[in-house]
Amino acid sequence: MPTPLQPSTLHTISRIFQNLDYGSLGEIYCDEGGDAFWNERRGPAEQLGVKLAEVLRSRLSPKGRSLYVGAGVAEIPMLVMEALELERTVAPYNLRAREVTVLNQTCAGLPFAFLPDDARTASGSFDHLWIVSVLNDPECFPELGALSSGRAIP
Repeated sequence: MPTPLQPSTLHTISRIFQNLDYGSLGEIYCDEGGDAFWNERRGPAEQLGVKLAEVLRSRLSPKGRSLYVGAGVAEIPMLVMEALELERTVAPYNLRAREVTVLNQTCAGLPFAFLPDDARTASGSFDHLWIVSVLNDPECFPELGALSSGRAIP
């Protein structure tokens, strides 16, 4: 059963989503139409992220370690919940240096930072692994990225 997030956690998540530089993120996430993309997906990304964070809240143990591979905007609610409510160490990796800069500017002051490295550089053990867009990342796999975004015929 999902566990509701604390009001202070929800406030932090909301503040982050309000303050993100969506102009820069639109250029990073989209070849064209970034403003329309974020106008449409901003609220749903936050809402889904909160729901996923509530599920994780009830399943993860406090003080553990989580590795996020390909973490971006959609993972922010889970990262915030884990770090603030469960006091877990979270290691969010993202190969897009520009995105990492934008996310870290908005998340400054929180007990985690996005890392602009390959997740294979992570050290230690983790009790939770979250993998995002590994096989459909357009930079790493352009053929699969085009298929997943509907820009190619299978």
